[in-house]
Amino acid sequence: MNTFPEIFGQAAALEMLRSALAAERLPHGMIFAGPVGVGKATTARALGKLFLCENPKADLPCGKCESCRVFDAGNHPDWHVITKELIRYHDKTGKSKGIDLSINVIRPELIDPANRKSTMGRGKVFIVEQAELMNPQAQNAMLKTLEEPAGRMIVILLTDAPEALLPTIRSRCQTIPFAALDGGLVRKQLEKRAIEKNVAVDATDLANGSLGEAIRLVEDGVVERARDLGRMMDTYLSGKSAGDLPGWFKQAAETYAEKQLERDELASKDAASRAGMALYLRIAAARFRVRLIESADSDELERACQAIDAISRAEMYLDANVNVSVVFQQLAVALESTLVSAR
Repeated sequence: MNTFPEIFGQAAALEMLRSALAAERLPHGMIFAGPVGVGKATTARALGKLFLCENPKADLPCGKCESCRVFDAGNHPDWHVITKELIRYHDKTGKSKGIDLSINVIRPELIDPANRKSTMGRGKVFIVEQAELMNPQAQNAMLKTLEEPAGRMIVILLTDAPEALLPTIRSRCQTIPFAALDGGLVRKQLEKRAIEKNVAVDATDLANGSLGEAIRLVEDGVVERARDLGRMMDTYLSGKSAGDLPGWFKQAAETYAEKQLERDELASKDAASRAGMALYLRIAAARFRVRLIESADSDELERACQAIDAISRAEMYLDANVNVSVVFQQLAVALESTLVSAR
């Protein structure tokens, strides 16, 4: 998707950009803020192609000029995308864990090229993915570039956590909010990708309005495991033991982590495992909350409330970096004690 009309579900964001373009007042610094997987990067790419086009017509690139040709070919010299994968490239020690975007990445990838002339004469575009990963030193180093851009250029920071950016960065950029996508739209897009309807429905329910997240959940096998977890939670709510919950969570989290490491070799295995655990805890809690609405059985409602409390404590322990085995042992004990007290 390289044009605005191809972007779906973000009418408000597109209207802000179209109005700025029509008034020739496009900010040179922008923050695209919103959930992961809702179209921020896609919109940035469409805006970048339009900005660099030699013969744009209203809000559409011509698609025929040399700039459009090399852009579509993926090798435009004035299109710069800064990702966390560049961390290791600029790490001279070779020991980087890809934790943050430091000045050692931002300076050579954004600040230095921003001060050079554009290669094709239409300006320069810089996209910083996961901009919340920039540490304070990197963000401070960007301030002059944002205040005094050298020539025609735009810098777009993509983030799902705009509050992680320094106030000095936020004050120098125009924030363009991106909303979660409508569930029906997400499901339709999944089915267009030849994903089975029942899988698309479950992935949509789990993804909270993020098409990108829904696709990843399908690719990573999370949808199938979420079904298994749902059955275990229903067994628990019926007043029976759900089996080896710690073992199930451990295996599910490890499988999730393996998928993340396949996708990004810079990822931390421990962090990916914790993210997997947090994901499945969230799925379990959501299942219990649904039962709170649907069930009329007082015992079942009591078990659901106590289970949600136990999961909340497990999530707090995860955030506090408590050993993961301890976290789930405590969760299992809490859930089992609820069953014992109910008998």
